[in-house]
Amino acid sequence: MIALGSDHGGYALKIAIAEHLTKRGMVFKDYGCFDQQSCDYPDFGQAAAKAVGDGECEKGILVCTTGIGISIAANKIFGIRCALCTDPFLAKMTRAHNDANMLALGGGITGVNLALEIVDVFLDTPFSGEDKHQRRIDKLEIQ
Repeated sequence: MIALGSDHGGYALKIAIAEHLTKRGMVFKDYGCFDQQSCDYPDFGQAAAKAVGDGECEKGILVCTTGIGISIAANKIFGIRCALCTDPFLAKMTRAHNDANMLALGGGITGVNLALEIVDVFLDTPFSGEDKHQRRIDKLEIQ
């Protein structure tokens, strides 16, 4: 299951992503927000991140206006490796090298077509499993 979260600035792109996931036959849970009224990205980004961190969801996708704030909020949750990606190559590399479990996008920065391509690459790229990458990921865990 995929966790989705956004603030008002990412709401429209989150809805497009949800429709795209449905077309792909993927199950998701939307942790909000649920309209375009002004709200605070940490509330929804961290709710989705907790679902991923707790194992309720396998991966997550977050959207705010820039993707910056919501990615910072998500990365405060233990076990989360959320990457802000602006192109498919970054999505591929963060999965292959960092085993990122959450993707952040900027709803005011990245167009829908590009965002959906980034989502597909993020979801379809496996972690490489290489020892050097796992060693580096292990060093990211809070001691």
